[in-house]
Amino acid sequence: MNKNHTYDAIVVGSGMTGGWAAKELTEKGLETLVLERGRDVKHIEDYTTTFKAPWDFKYRQFISREEKEQYPIQSKKYNFGAGSKPFFVNDKEHPYSQPTDKPYRWFRGYQTGGRSLLWARGSYRFGDLDFEANLKDGVGIDWPIRYKDLAPWYDYVEKFIGVCGSIENIPHFPDGQFLPPFDLNYAEKLIKQRIESHYKDRKLIPNRAAHLTQVEPGQFKGRSQCQSRNMCHTGCPYGAYFSSNSSTLPAAYDTGKLTLKPHAIVVSIIYDEKQNKAIGVRVIDEKTHETTEYFARVIFLCASALASTGILLNSKTSRFPNGLGNSSGVLGHYLMDHHKSISAHGILEGYKDKIYNGYRPASVAIPRFRNVKRQEMDFLRGYAIWGGAMREGIDSSKPGIGHELKQSLTIPGPWKMKLSAYGESLPNYNNKVELDNEHNDQWGLPLLKITAEYGDNELKMRTDMKDQVRELLEVAGLKNIEVKEGPAIPGDAVHEMGTARMGRDPKTSFLNAYNQCHDISNIFVTDGSCMSSSGYMSPSLTYMALTARACDYAVKQMEKGAF
Repeated sequence: MNKNHTYDAIVVGSGMTGGWAAKELTEKGLETLVLERGRDVKHIEDYTTTFKAPWDFKYRQFISREEKEQYPIQSKKYNFGAGSKPFFVNDKEHPYSQPTDKPYRWFRGYQTGGRSLLWARGSYRFGDLDFEANLKDGVGIDWPIRYKDLAPWYDYVEKFIGVCGSIENIPHFPDGQFLPPFDLNYAEKLIKQRIESHYKDRKLIPNRAAHLTQVEPGQFKGRSQCQSRNMCHTGCPYGAYFSSNSSTLPAAYDTGKLTLKPHAIVVSIIYDEKQNKAIGVRVIDEKTHETTEYFARVIFLCASALASTGILLNSKTSRFPNGLGNSSGVLGHYLMDHHKSISAHGILEGYKDKIYNGYRPASVAIPRFRNVKRQEMDFLRGYAIWGGAMREGIDSSKPGIGHELKQSLTIPGPWKMKLSAYGESLPNYNNKVELDNEHNDQWGLPLLKITAEYGDNELKMRTDMKDQVRELLEVAGLKNIEVKEGPAIPGDAVHEMGTARMGRDPKTSFLNAYNQCHDISNIFVTDGSCMSSSGYMSPSLTYMALTARACDYAVKQMEKGAF
């Protein structure tokens, strides 16, 4: 064992959860190695497009047809463009397998910070409606935790990353430690009043997002208040939205106990069968293809659900022929993602004397209102609705000449409101990721093969989602309402989870209540693969809270000599 390659802890991945693991473990005194398979992106200095105006790009914010051919999957994400392209993987260089009749969209960012540079920043707490759902419905397995177990860790994470929002006292949509929310604009306030006066069970509220809307002196070290540029996906030079790069990794570096190695592709975990422990990891250098081994007492997998699961599947041994720690046989199964691509928009007539300033990087939310107090629908679980109102752009096609035309070109169009629905998906054994042993990548590693589709429950829910986005706009008095539905493609919501799920019984789950592998006690998995159900909202805040909690538990176990 090379002493120069030995640490107290190894963290695989530097994104949403990897950054948190790095911060927590180093602050608790552990010499920690973070392995990032992509390039190193340093906060501010490597945000090469963040101060570019649209006209500074060759094709404004668009990319050429030739470039798009290199990004057939990534280019389908709403925030992919010339400014954000450096933070997305090249699909041609990083392929994966999928059945032709069951497409899956795997959006990725291989660099320090991972997709924390690209996320939509929605930050929501799961409540007991979510944690108790599997047990109540008899679908999947019971979560081994409840809201009370995670509530103090939600507090802890929110205070550090900065989450803006409003106190609403909605039991199944728990409030948190909030900064002031982005204010609703005039049209949203009017629509809110109309919707809430019509329904007793629905609220339209400011969205909860990981943005600094207010910063006191000495608070949020190295970060400053949001400037409402809405250019988040080019990298925020102000650190106004949470990313690993601006927040958790700098905190870890401040301890002097962090070592970060970029271009380090983790191949497998090294397992000592006599000790029944993981003792390290094998790594291929992305550039040189050389193999190196690193060693540690504890290993945290935070590479994203599919990537972490792939590492475990590729770490099979004689004792665990179907993947390391996989005595239950569930590893790789029960892949979930939210379903989306249902929206409606309409015109709010009048109020053309009302306008707003800036480009608020936020939206409004209508929390779940189906199947909350009782099972009322022909589908299980529920969905939420997100959206916002804005003035349409200037109509440059107007006829006219002279002063009258010039004046008309300074007036924005009418108010337009858009609502989009996101729904929960149920855990399904047949939705899975596995190794494609017939096809390897450029480093000789088997590709991941992803097989997933939505079931009858999701399809029934989508019918109601379409009806309700229309009805809400009708109730709000909008005109010219149009409802749109795109294809329901798993992965499209970028919330892949569930492939190494938590549970109470080692026979039916991979992890225990502390994200610790049932079979091998010094392996922890805290990214989306740990989820036992998907809920209906962005799970990122839950990932971070689970990671902080798991780190606290792991260090206490190490102090007791457990591993």
